[in-house]
Amino acid sequence: MIHLEVKRVSHEVAHNPHAHHPHHHHEDAKGFVRAVEHASEERGLRLTPLRKEVLELVATAHKPVKAYDLLDQLREKHGNAAPPTVYRALDFLLENGFIHKLESINAFVSCHHPAEAHQVPFLICDICSSAQEVCDERVAELIEAQAKALGFRPQAQTLEVHGTCRNCRKA
Repeated sequence: MIHLEVKRVSHEVAHNPHAHHPHHHHEDAKGFVRAVEHASEERGLRLTPLRKEVLELVATAHKPVKAYDLLDQLREKHGNAAPPTVYRALDFLLENGFIHKLESINAFVSCHHPAEAHQVPFLICDICSSAQEVCDERVAELIEAQAKALGFRPQAQTLEVHGTCRNCRKA
């Protein structure tokens, strides 16, 4: 079954009666990094210092962050950071479910459920670039039922809905 989780990666608060407890990725970045360290240890994965540093940068960002922004931040501390280094770290974090990539804006957000493999739809604000994971089991059930009815076996999904968030609509 496709499992969907909700987390908040912007400042606005979601009101979804079917959602799990929302998480604000920038409010407890240290706890998130500890959870990833624990998950890595349990799975026998090597969370190198650079991978951890990239993870921390994604976790503390207040909105989805692009790879070259991460590179610029790394270069402030390590003048020799190169694009392939950042992309290898991001690939590791993506492959292991520690972050998500928002394909339509080519940016990354942290995932506060590092121990659970899941695909999630996102709501992305075109004004402030906030992104919100949507967790509603009905969405997962509908996608699974439609795929099954069509004899299709899902392996990955990218569902991103663009629009304007509550905060930007009020502004």
